[in-house]
Amino acid sequence: MAYDLTDLKVFVAVARAGNVSRGAQQCHLAPSSASLRIKHLEQAVGVQLLSRQARGVDVTEAGQVMLEHAQRCLAMLEQMNADLRPYAQGMTGNVTLFANNNAVSSHLPADLARFFALYPSVRVTLEERLSPDIVAAVIAGRAAVGVVAVDSEHPALQYFPYRKDQLVLLCPLGHSLASQRSASFSECLGHPFISLQSGAALHTFLMNQASALGERLDVRVQVSGYRAIVRLVASGAGVGIVPRTAIEPSDEGKLVAVDLLDPWAQRDLRVCIPRHPGEKNVYRDKLVDLLCGRSSL
Repeated sequence: MAYDLTDLKVFVAVARAGNVSRGAQQCHLAPSSASLRIKHLEQAVGVQLLSRQARGVDVTEAGQVMLEHAQRCLAMLEQMNADLRPYAQGMTGNVTLFANNNAVSSHLPADLARFFALYPSVRVTLEERLSPDIVAAVIAGRAAVGVVAVDSEHPALQYFPYRKDQLVLLCPLGHSLASQRSASFSECLGHPFISLQSGAALHTFLMNQASALGERLDVRVQVSGYRAIVRLVASGAGVGIVPRTAIEPSDEGKLVAVDLLDPWAQRDLRVCIPRHPGEKNVYRDKLVDLLCGRSSL
């Protein structure tokens, strides 16, 4: 290429600022040097990227395409530097862990805190996924460890018990379902829901369960976490489904937790790893030992 990383940085800075002088200042360059770099960049790509105006610059249509690509490239480089930084600071290992929403929100925070106390130089890359996606990722090697709730075991993986939990329906006091000890998911579908945001594993799961029944989930409010669901249900805004472990003692008397009768409401969480791993990962094994309470830790 006839242009370099600095040319892209200067172009992005000037385009965002809408002014050559301000953009040049952000890059610690003289305005004349910034202008020259942008001119060379335009010559290299063969199109005009900026339209010079009396009070600054406007990004052309071609320049907008260039800007979007350049911003993505620079963001990827920043992420690369961020990913490498722990190694420069003495990181001794990394474990990629995929887990479902229940585990991420309720159980893993305390367990990972214990792990980091034992191995402070190890990094864990944690991502939330649906259980079927986690199984596929561990098989493909995109994740070293998975925490899932599945009905059947894949033969390519080893499974170990992790936690038991239950999804329950939260109802405001005085709600028509609050007097029941238990209810089916289908009984809940006529009521407005407080739900996790679109893309969250539990949100996707519940939407799919409703669709399988030929119904739809009436989502009134979407929030970022279980505690927000609990507070909004207690305020009377709607009903919600959360793991029982998300309910705290201080919530008693503010809402009612109704057992769900559907078999999928019982959440037997299990840790999974490849049955025949391609390479040895000491810290993966130590993490699995800690999560499962195995004696080799």
